[in-house]
Order: sequence, then C-alpha cells, then structure tokens
Amino acid sequence: MVASEIKSPVSVPETPGSSSVHHRKQLSVFFIESDNRRLALGRGYTGGTTPVNIHGKPIANLSKTGGWIAAFFIFGNEMAERMAYFGLSVNMVAFMFYVMHRPFESSSNAVNNFLGISQASSVLGGFLADAYLGRYWTIAIFTTMYLVGLIGITLGASLKMFVPDQSNCGQLSLLLGNCEEAKSWQMLYLYTVLYITGFGAAGIRPCVSSFGADQFDEKSKDYKTHLDRFFNFFYLSVTLGAIIAFTLVVYVQMELGWGMAFGTLAVAMGISNALFFAGTPLYRHRLPGGSPLTRVAQVLVAAFRKRNAAFTSSEFIGLYEVPGLKSAINGSRKIPHSNDFIWLDKAALELKEDGLEPSPWKLCTVTQVEEVKILIRLIPIPACTIMLSLVLTEYLTLSVQQAYTLNTHIQHLKLPVTCMPVFPGLSIFLILSLYYSVFVPITRRITGNPHGASQLQRVGIGLAVSIISVAWAGLFENYRRHYAIQNGFEFNFLTQMPDLTAYWLLIQYCLIGIAEVFCIVGLLEFLYEEAPDAMKSIGSAYAALAGGLGCFAATILNNIVKAATRDSDGKSWLSQNINTGRFDCLYWLLTLLSFLNFCVFLWSAHRYKYRAIESEEDKRSAVL
Repeated sequence: MVASEIKSPVSVPETPGSSSVHHRKQLSVFFIESDNRRLALGRGYTGGTTPVNIHGKPIANLSKTGGWIAAFFIFGNEMAERMAYFGLSVNMVAFMFYVMHRPFESSSNAVNNFLGISQASSVLGGFLADAYLGRYWTIAIFTTMYLVGLIGITLGASLKMFVPDQSNCGQLSLLLGNCEEAKSWQMLYLYTVLYITGFGAAGIRPCVSSFGADQFDEKSKDYKTHLDRFFNFFYLSVTLGAIIAFTLVVYVQMELGWGMAFGTLAVAMGISNALFFAGTPLYRHRLPGGSPLTRVAQVLVAAFRKRNAAFTSSEFIGLYEVPGLKSAINGSRKIPHSNDFIWLDKAALELKEDGLEPSPWKLCTVTQVEEVKILIRLIPIPACTIMLSLVLTEYLTLSVQQAYTLNTHIQHLKLPVTCMPVFPGLSIFLILSLYYSVFVPITRRITGNPHGASQLQRVGIGLAVSIISVAWAGLFENYRRHYAIQNGFEFNFLTQMPDLTAYWLLIQYCLIGIAEVFCIVGLLEFLYEEAPDAMKSIGSAYAALAGGLGCFAATILNNIVKAATRDSDGKSWLSQNINTGRFDCLYWLLTLLSFLNFCVFLWSAHRYKYRAIESEEDKRSAVL
C-alpha cells in the first residue's frame, strides 16, 4: 500500500485517567491517505466543484456562461412554479367546496396534505439531483411533470364530465350539503392530477435555488456578495409569483371561471419551461456525486461495525483519506476533520485488518464521514422553522375566515376575500426592495457584518417577528369576536360587519411577510453554503421539508385543539362559526409555541459550528 502517513498513533501511549476529550483532540492529527481508495470507490476523483457544461465537460471560457444572465432564466421558472403553487393553494379549497361539493373542512385538509406532501417529498428531488441526474435534468423532468399536472387540472375544471351536476346547487344547498356529490372516479382523477403537480413541485423546489447559485464563481472576490443578492432576488421572484396568484388568477377565476384560472397557471408554466430550456447554453453544471444516501448508509454501517475499536489500539493506523488535493467524491472538495460526533469517526478508522482494498462498507474517507456530520449538524436550524411554516399554514385558513366577517371595501372597490393573502407578498416585495438601501447599512453599523446580518441572525430576526405577528393576531381576533357578539353578529358568521374593516388584518399579514423574508431567505443561503458540495440539493430540500412538516403539524394541531376543547354542544375553539369559536385562544397558543421554538433556535444557533473549508495551502501541507 502506497501511503503518506502524517502521524501514527502507535507512539501515543494511553495513560491512566486519560479523558475522552484528550482523545478527541488527538483525532485531528491521526490522519493517513491511501491510493487504494480510488479503486475501493470504483471511480476516480474529480476537481472538486469545477463547473462543467451540459455534456459534463469542463467549460473552457467561464465568462461566456453563468452569472446573472443565466440566473434570470432560472428566476422565471421559479416565479411560474410559485405562481402555480400559490394559485392552487388559494383556489383549490374553494374549487373542491363550490364545484366538487366536498365539505369545507375535508377540502381544507386535502389541500393542506397536498401542500405538505409536495414540500416534504422535496427530499426525493434533492436526492435524484445530487445522486444521478444533476440539478438541470431534475428540473427539466419535474417541471414537465408539473406542466402535465396543471393541464390535467385545467381539463378537470373545464369539462363537465369531470365535475358533478351544478344545477339546483345554490349557496344554501352548499351549506346544507344538499348538492350532488362528486363521483369517486371524479375525485380520483382530481387527486391524481393534483398529486402529479405536487410531485412536479417537489422535484423542482430543492434544485432551483441551488442551480441558480451554481451559476456564480466561487473563486470570485465578489462571490459572497453575489450569493447574498441572488437569494434575495430569488425570493423576490417567489414573491412576484405569489402576488400574481393572489390577484390576477383570482380575478380570472371570478370573471372567466375555474377552467380559465387553472389554464392561466398552465400557460405561465409552459412559457417558463420554454424560457428555462432556452437558457441551456448559458448554464453551469455540477456533476452529481453519486448516491448521498448510499454514502450516509456506508458511514453508519462502517461506524457500527467498528464501534468497539479503540483509537489508541496498536491496530489503529490513522483516519482514512485519499491522497492529493481532490476528494474521492464526485463534485466535492475535501472536508477537514472535525471533533463532533466522534462515534462516526469509527467509520474512517483505518485498521491493519482492513487490508489493501478495503470495502467502502467497512472503511470510509474522512470527507465522507464529515458529510454525514454536516447533515446532522444542520438539522436543528431548519427544524426550528417548522413553527413558522405552521403559522403561515394557519394564516391561510384562519385569516381568510376572519376576513369573511369584515368589511373588505376600499372606497367603492370591494376586494375578494381570497385576495387578502396578497398583502404578505406586498410586504415581502417592499422589504426586499429596501433591504440593501435601508436594512443593510443600519445593521452593518450594529453587527459589523458587511452583509448587515449573518444567515442565522436573519433566521432569528424572522422567527422573532413571527412571534409579534401571531400575538397581534390574537389581540385583534379577541377584539373582533367581542365586537361581533356585542353588535348582534354572533350567529351571522357569513355576514360582513360594515363598521369593522378587514385592513386590521394587514398588520399581522405584513409582520408575517417580514418574518418570512428574513427567515426563509437566510435559511436558503445558510443551507446552500453549509451543505456538503455533493449534497447542495439535499441541503436545500431541508427547507422544503420543514415547510411540508409545518403543513402537517398545522393539521395535527387543529385536530388536537378540536378534540381537547370540544364541549357538550360540540363547539370548540375551531367551530365553523368563527364568532362562537375561540380563534384568539389558538393564536395565543401559537404565540407560546413560537416563543418556545425561538428559545430552542437561540440555543441551537449558539451551539452551531460553521463548516470549515480546507484551503489549498492546508491541502498541500497535508500530503507532504
């Protein structure tokens, strides 16, 4: 075996009373590199994160590819995807209730589950991108699937054969449940095309932000600035898609019907697909690094197999890594050893018994072990954003029900209730527009950070503002409920109160919009920078997974609250009659949960250790 040994632990005697901390500190110098690893993994190793063209060949002239021009093609795809996503989320509940004649609660839960599955299954898209397809082809395949699903939904809303009979089905008949129910095959068709759309979104979501960030040169001195601005502009495109969904699509539905509304989403998606493919010659690509789940499994199996091996044993040669400047993992730089999760280091424990050609299920490189450590370290941060997603999901239903009881007129213009969620989008648009001219200069003086605030600080600001938003929502709902009772509207929950404007809801909407822009933009940038090179899409999928779990958590919380607060008359905090229910108590509960979640985030952020990137000088000295 040809190897360059940095230090052998054989000469380090184990003294009585030696602490595990001492052993942990020594691990960073117990390091060996071997040429055998190239054969053990079954492939050679590449030049780290070197960008390639669509054919997998190195790009001769980087100045002709990537950059902001390529990123804008990607922005267009994301804007259309978000437009379709929010267009479905705001219209599908009403479509199921008014057209398919499903109960409102059943329709709401079905759409919540659709939103949750489409986000939670983003891990699948991230896995395929990082393991086999690459981000470009994953987006290309799933955005086409998305378009097919939207066309199917449009046909379902346009052709009478896919919907139940609408005759003799007025407002009263709907409320009493006397309308003809949808046939089982009609609901099966709707759910099929809806979930085709959901899985299309799941494949796109974890890849688009990472693929856009891939267009910028890591070696550029302005890379950090470009990356910071990219994620802000990326979320701006998300916001524009949401604003269009909450305004134009709602208007088309009211004036031209459901078929035209869903058709508008399909047309927008078709145009964005064409623009995305038109930008193909400009894109920079990263080679997929092989199955990340396989590499994670190899580390866990190897660590378990050597769980009883000691780092001070005479059989211990060193921690295992390939020689040279490059990692054994396609598309990944070497990752320096860290002292966290020491039990995982057993997977890289090189013993004499491993032989000349060790199996990757018995021996892994330090970089491979560090990938798993990074994935574990990342988990608490996106997990703390599940609470924000839960609050956003509750707002989509609770705030709309509040708006139905309030006056939505602006002078002589009456805004549809379904347009109310546009206001968080407008606040996000305003914040992003003023971010660099107002927020960054002010916070730079306070923090000394050239970007105003670090990614984790921005996530923390977002979570803190979300607490204020939901607390205000509880205060206003308490006032609104007492006003309705005192003015004779207790049992008229479908009647608007003319003297109480819906624009009091703008405070909680705008605050949650501010919370979202700080938290989600900071989280996306944080996950992209901290995720392992060959797992960028998996890292981005963490954010989508947190969003999906928030949707599921909202449904679970609502079911628990209904069961726990139901009285002998069948009333609960979440009664269909909002004026006899206690939405304000639910908001107070969300405030408490959000505060506890914020405390957990502060603890997790304080303990988090940022990923170290090995410099070229460090790499060269490691093999001398």
